[in-house]
Amino acid sequence: MFPRPNTLNQPRNLPSPTQNHAPAEVKQAPIVYYTFLLIGLSLLVFVLRKLDNVLLPILFAALLAVLLLPLVTRLERWKLPRVWAIIVALLLVIGTLVGLFYLFGSQIMSLREELPKLQAKSVQYFDQVQQWAQAKFGYQPMSKEQLIDSSMKSVKSSAGGFLGSTLSTTAGVLSVTTLVPIYIFCFLYYRDHMRQFMFRFVTPDKRTSVLHTMDSIQTVVQAYIQGLLTVIVIVSILNAIGLLVLGVKFAVFFAIFASVLAIIPYIGILVGSAIPALVTLVETGSPGKAAAVVGVFVFVQFLEGNFITPMITGSKVSINPMAAIIALILGGELWGTPGMILSIPLIAVLKVVFDASKTTEPWGFLLGDVTDGEDTKRDTSDDRPGFFAKAWRLVKRT
Repeated sequence: MFPRPNTLNQPRNLPSPTQNHAPAEVKQAPIVYYTFLLIGLSLLVFVLRKLDNVLLPILFAALLAVLLLPLVTRLERWKLPRVWAIIVALLLVIGTLVGLFYLFGSQIMSLREELPKLQAKSVQYFDQVQQWAQAKFGYQPMSKEQLIDSSMKSVKSSAGGFLGSTLSTTAGVLSVTTLVPIYIFCFLYYRDHMRQFMFRFVTPDKRTSVLHTMDSIQTVVQAYIQGLLTVIVIVSILNAIGLLVLGVKFAVFFAIFASVLAIIPYIGILVGSAIPALVTLVETGSPGKAAAVVGVFVFVQFLEGNFITPMITGSKVSINPMAAIIALILGGELWGTPGMILSIPLIAVLKVVFDASKTTEPWGFLLGDVTDGEDTKRDTSDDRPGFFAKAWRLVKRT
């Protein structure tokens, strides 16, 4: 007989080899989770800032590729090869942009020729305002020479930075102009390959639902971007008609300029109407005509907000003004002017992506407009009367 083995030094509570024991789940404190989340967001913002020259052309190309996809698909149905269908679509876009730049360029050149006259009239009105302020409040007026000297000093001090920013902006525009068509061609040509790439992340039984989600996102984004461009065109036409009736100079330029700025809630209409109103005031000297210009923009903005946009884009996806303004500020802080241009379409894409999943659907509801309706009504059973309501009840009782 062999002696009984010594078990004093053996570890206790060991699992049996025949039992399957899952590893114990480690629960982290909420502060640890949110700390890592903030670190990840900070790294994401840092990477987005550093790679702006790479990411901006890709994002512009992705949005334009989604916009051109229906046209390319229709050309392919007409037995046109995919390569030639994409080339034809790109040529149509380039021709449209060249026409818009030519129209804008002619208007800008005309405005540039009128700048000396506008400057002389503005100095004259400035002298009249100073004389009125001197007679009314005893204000010491500034001479024309002092005004010109101060203006020249400010221009000289900011000339270097303005020149540098102009050169960098021009180089960025040239690089984007050459890269964006190439990216658009790649997105449209390899769209089936990229869809198969997305399928690699899911199991075969879930590929059908993923396909439906991708198609719905693509459809809604296309409808939103097309609707946004349609709204800009309609608002431009209405603004141009109103300004041409009033006889405003550079009516087409100011109409398109204000319609593009009208995308920005509340702020866009202020900037878009203030500039042509000031130019009209300086040109004609009539405050009534300048007020009529503002009235045209306000009326068109009323039509756009209450009838045009709800009919075209309201049924697809709508972003509430607070989310749009925050997106514009964040886009401007992150990428400057290109970021502000991309902010509205990207926040719309983000809302569509959020709405596609039950987990992130509350965030999509937060970004949406209040006119979309709420699923649940507010419970008023817990409402408590405030101080003024209680005081009014006491007054009524007495």
